[in-house]
Amino acid sequence: MTWKEKYGTLALIAGASEGIGAAFATQLAAAGINLILVARRPEPLEKLAAALREQYVIAVDCITCDLADPQAAQQLAAATSGREIDVLVYNAALSYIGPFEKNTIAQHTQLANANMITPMLLTQLLGEPMLQRGRGAVILMASLAGFQGSGFLAAYAASKAFDRVLAESLWYEWRDRGVDVIACCAGATSTPNYINTKPQKTSLFAPVVQSPDEVVSECLRRLGTTPSFITGTGNKLASFLMQRLMPRRSAVTIMGDNTRQMYRL
Repeated sequence: MTWKEKYGTLALIAGASEGIGAAFATQLAAAGINLILVARRPEPLEKLAAALREQYVIAVDCITCDLADPQAAQQLAAATSGREIDVLVYNAALSYIGPFEKNTIAQHTQLANANMITPMLLTQLLGEPMLQRGRGAVILMASLAGFQGSGFLAAYAASKAFDRVLAESLWYEWRDRGVDVIACCAGATSTPNYINTKPQKTSLFAPVVQSPDEVVSECLRRLGTTPSFITGTGNKLASFLMQRLMPRRSAVTIMGDNTRQMYRL
């Protein structure tokens, strides 16, 4: 069964202008899926859309939206009203690196909206019609940082734990109703945002940084088989050691020490 036969013909990708979101757009386009691309900046979004239309001869629409806006989910639902969205990919996220108390209340609120509130509400608004049709898929991007406390990434890590648990819960609720839900838990990925933070390698044993295409390929293969998964062999091994073999205190300490060293905090 092809992707189009199993899930449908139209995907909405939130956070699509670059990195993992752009990789999702490209791989779904290659499968013949029409796209609605969503991001805050219109220029890179339109550039990607034009390239995908030309290469894959599919329909690509763009919606400029600030996903940290408290009304973002409702705005997107209104903008796509009347269209059958078969696949939702929520990739957008805000991440502030540094001491928790140094961020403003406004920054914490924006992060909570973009990383938790908008994906939760959008999953409900777009997922309910999928359930009525008995067909669809929801992909929520989570993170290795969300498996334990992660010092200097406190709010981000907590939000990614929320996304993973939300996806796992809906996987159970919706699995017999035709809608596949998965949390894709990625580690370090060579997105523009990650590269711009200029992280230092902290150990010879640190997992290899994955490419966005590698993350997305694995996610699309695993969709429909599991409620959540960790991308990459190195990340799986690191998570196994920290979650199964180490005391919780040690795992949290390692994560905080690693972030401190990576970003020279």
